[in-house]
Amino acid sequence: MGTIFFFLLVGHALAIYDPLSVSNNKMGIHILFPSELHTAARIINNGERGSWGYVTVPIQSTDRNRKKWQDFLNQCSVERVIPLIRIATVPSGSNWEEPNSLDLVDFANFLNDLNWPVQNRYIIIFNEVNRPDEYGGLANPEEYADILNNAIDIFKSRSSDFFILPAGLDNAARTGNDAVHWKTFLTRMHRTQPDIFNKIDGWTSHAYPNPDFSVRPDLSGSNKIDSFRYDLAFLKRFTGKKLPVFITETGWSNRYLSDSQISYYYQYAFSKVWSDPNIVTVTPFLLNAQDGPFKQFSFLNQSQEPKVFAYNLSALAQAGQPILPAVNLPPELIDQPAVIYEPVAVTPPDPYTDIKTFYNNVKSLFGIID
Repeated sequence: MGTIFFFLLVGHALAIYDPLSVSNNKMGIHILFPSELHTAARIINNGERGSWGYVTVPIQSTDRNRKKWQDFLNQCSVERVIPLIRIATVPSGSNWEEPNSLDLVDFANFLNDLNWPVQNRYIIIFNEVNRPDEYGGLANPEEYADILNNAIDIFKSRSSDFFILPAGLDNAARTGNDAVHWKTFLTRMHRTQPDIFNKIDGWTSHAYPNPDFSVRPDLSGSNKIDSFRYDLAFLKRFTGKKLPVFITETGWSNRYLSDSQISYYYQYAFSKVWSDPNIVTVTPFLLNAQDGPFKQFSFLNQSQEPKVFAYNLSALAQAGQPILPAVNLPPELIDQPAVIYEPVAVTPPDPYTDIKTFYNNVKSLFGIID
């Protein structure tokens, strides 16, 4: 039985369980669309050999379609996948619109009305908010601290099962040009809301191998794949709370590395770095991108088949045993077939024919974010 955390907030006794207190499948992947869930599940659960891996998926404020998202959560139940839902605003020019408290109320009401596959309802409150393009053109730690504080109160007043995570920060960003260095950002958040890091339920990390998304996995630093350790060490200034870590973005670019090199880097990372007992899951960015700046991170090739490093990660899948809600599947699913999609085991191809070197000629993502 998992450890239960109890809190008292707005007159309600709240309970969430510690995801590290139960058998856990750490494998995950970042997807962009709910329709990608089945392909993601094949990788993170290795067919039926593992269960209850994780997906990170964004939902925009204009995309609150109840049927679409209930179907997604229903399929998560059947595929045995734990969703991490990252709420987002909408693009406006080259920026994402600045969030507001009305967005939080609407998101909380909408997501509370859905049936979830596991007891913990994981919600990530926006994305890389220390970057200007992710926050209406100007990073604002004080305002984000208020937004996050409000989000915790609003979501938890609706359900005891919401597990609130802050936005993952861009640890490679430096103060200037309306961006804010991650340490400065956290310090200013704490000054505005002194209890904010005691109120969150876990920590979100974007542990990219910078610079150029290409450095070796054995290198350590606040902008490397072990950046979560630097985050946690710095957070000790503000809280004594133990925060489980969710690495919701990471990954190597194939602009300078072959798929076989990336495969080795992932294997090293999971065995030597991301084996840290504080980590709940690692959901690398990105399952699928066939053009544009994200292509360099894609786990699928142009034939929509997993690349060699996807197979190797799939082999690490284990059987998770998350705590399920009292009623796992909604009534409309009871008379449905037990499986929406027939699970297919992920079988690696002949390594001598499948390992290839890919170089991306599109504009690199690193160039965009700097």
